[in-house]
Amino acid sequence: MLHYIQALLQQMDLSSALDAALRVVSVMLCLTIHETCHGLAALSLGDSTAKSMHRLSLNPLRHIDWLGLLMMFTMGFGWAKPVPVDPRYFKTPKKGMALTALAGPVSNFMLAFSLILLSKGIYLYADYTLVWDVIFNFLLSTAVLSIGLGLFNLLPIPPLDGSKVLGALLPDRAYFTLMRYERYGMLLLLLLSFANVGGGLISRAIAAVYTAMINLLY
Repeated sequence: MLHYIQALLQQMDLSSALDAALRVVSVMLCLTIHETCHGLAALSLGDSTAKSMHRLSLNPLRHIDWLGLLMMFTMGFGWAKPVPVDPRYFKTPKKGMALTALAGPVSNFMLAFSLILLSKGIYLYADYTLVWDVIFNFLLSTAVLSIGLGLFNLLPIPPLDGSKVLGALLPDRAYFTLMRYERYGMLLLLLLSFANVGGGLISRAIAAVYTAMINLLY
């Protein structure tokens, strides 16, 4: 048995295992920041629902939906547990929902900007070592992931954040019609993903935002 375990360990690609572990950390970081900022935005607008349900937390286990996490690794997009929001606490419900929704993508862009800024600090001041190289690449790859999550959530397809932002610009009747079909939105997103519709456009948008941030900071 010991010889079997030793042989198995020798066959393992430690580099791939490290890459996979760092990928998990990246995903959890981006999703946790995204969802926590939804809750903070709602709280600032008068809705304490997320706070009362302990969702204003940087503990990723409070936000992770395991099926959504699996989908992010296998399909290229996924989701976390939606932060509970009660629009009745907002003075203007549609506007409050839009601002709460927008906080998620904005937080992802701010996170990406901060990570790129940190990578510049490593680039300028850290001596080259394997450890710093891993950290440097982790920061940049997480920035790309965060940008992608932010842009994806801005799509005006329910239940993504972009649909709430669009809803604030629509008349009430059109808004409630859009929200009525929210439960079918995830199915539509799955179909679009399987058909690879719009994937190239989103990839180019991610590259454009990432390049703009790099050019601004480097």
